[in-house]
Amino acid sequence: MNRVLSTKILPTNLRQMLLNAGLSIVEANFIETHPVTFTMPAPTDLLLFTSQNAVGSVIRHPESHSLKATKTMCVGIKTKALLEENGFIVIESEDYADELAKRIVAKYSERSVAFFSGNLRRDTLPDALTSAGISFTETVVYETLLTPQKISAQPNGILFFSPSGVESFLKYNEITTETCFCIGTTTADALSGITKNIIIANRPTVENTIIQCINHYKTSQS
Repeated sequence: MNRVLSTKILPTNLRQMLLNAGLSIVEANFIETHPVTFTMPAPTDLLLFTSQNAVGSVIRHPESHSLKATKTMCVGIKTKALLEENGFIVIESEDYADELAKRIVAKYSERSVAFFSGNLRRDTLPDALTSAGISFTETVVYETLLTPQKISAQPNGILFFSPSGVESFLKYNEITTETCFCIGTTTADALSGITKNIIIANRPTVENTIIQCINHYKTSQS
């Protein structure tokens, strides 16, 4: 039986998908995210979110209602869904930050942007906005902490959901023959020079990452 390590604790239904496929599953949270205290930025033309964690932190803020009249842009289908569930109007959404950056530069270069981020965010969007001369403010609304741990039994496959998860895993573990299933290209890039045994999800969601894993082992066993 193939053993798969998930670098985050999975919801019950997704864990069951792996078990139903005849896989053994080990789970551990290799990162933790926590909201931080922040002050709402001055009003801008547009809002920008790159993760569900940022949305979750902002909607907990007592002044979050003041933002909902401002049109919003985001990275990720799950981020978009969470924004819309909470009354935000999403006008632009892409799977990856570099794709969204191109759209912002092409269509909104004269607008001001409030960017809500985490402490370990990538430079893709800020660099693109700066290079295009777009006025933006950045507010850190959550922090990501690495929670590395040693895995005793070597898995056949590893599920990675963020570059931070890759970094945390590699602190106490090595990757040799394992197949790495990555939620997206940015996460896969964190494995550059470490392994070529990488399969990237068709869409950057946890569900699709798991589907890729199941399909891989189904094919290898047939």
